[in-house]
Amino acid sequence: MKTVSFANLVYDNKKKKTKRQKFLEEMDQVIPWEALSKIIEKYYPKARNGRHPFPLLTMLRIYFMQQWYALSDPAMEDALYESESMRRFARIDFDGVVPDETTILNFRHLLEKHRLTKQIFESTKRYLTERGLLLREGTIVDATIINAPSSTKNQEKSRDKEMKQTKKGNQWYFGMKAHIGTDTGRGLVHSVVVTSAAVHDSRVMDQLLHGEERAIYGDKAYTNEKKKQEYESDGVAWCVKRKAEIGRQLTQEAKDFNQKQGPIRAKVEHVFLVVKHLWNYRKVRYKGLFKNETQVYSLFSLANLYLVRNTLQTQ
Repeated sequence: MKTVSFANLVYDNKKKKTKRQKFLEEMDQVIPWEALSKIIEKYYPKARNGRHPFPLLTMLRIYFMQQWYALSDPAMEDALYESESMRRFARIDFDGVVPDETTILNFRHLLEKHRLTKQIFESTKRYLTERGLLLREGTIVDATIINAPSSTKNQEKSRDKEMKQTKKGNQWYFGMKAHIGTDTGRGLVHSVVVTSAAVHDSRVMDQLLHGEERAIYGDKAYTNEKKKQEYESDGVAWCVKRKAEIGRQLTQEAKDFNQKQGPIRAKVEHVFLVVKHLWNYRKVRYKGLFKNETQVYSLFSLANLYLVRNTLQTQ
């Protein structure tokens, strides 16, 4: 029988749960751990002579906490020593061994090497579709800019060559774009494409559609008369925001149309709010598009689960 430490007893009997503890307990209940661990299992080191690897699920749980709390590998190691709620979520005993920053780094590299976060994203999509939460009747397309350091005051004396600049309104931005396609029900993400910030939103639109849409929604960046005719000829409603022709004012009919579609298009902002503001992903964390794309798949997988966590807990 396992001995319960004094520290564990104190923690179990404390009067108030912190926000972090509540959040981790909620996410623990809604993440399909078995399905996700099977994706990684065949690539994960097996126990042999010498030091045994940490349990796969412990490392996956730590990786997810890094996404939620925007923690570097060293900061994640420190947080595990400092936070009992994080140790419990990772299934590490109070007096147990904590993975060091190198072990945490190696696990992230494993996910990157085998492109496993994209598979995690696809697995969570299936999980939500099977529960009737991710719908396929319509798609909302949108993109958000993730900033990258524009300074050349670094070892290479240059900016990241895979990041580019773009102008939005009267402001210039340097970094990359996360393009997404969401459903029209809850705004859950079903498609992700990562490019430099210089790539126009409309160029990747077709990659964000699954092909079974009855309607397509987007802001005026996706306005394209040729595509409109193509999709409408296939019976797909073109609900992209209308914009005025050069030198002309928007007609009242177009204004009314835009206003009518607005509440549906707004659902795409929910997932951006979670990723960029709750989880503080406003700046890229790595050099190059590939590593950042790997993380983006993880973030949107977890954001989908977060948005429907209350529904999942009652199913």
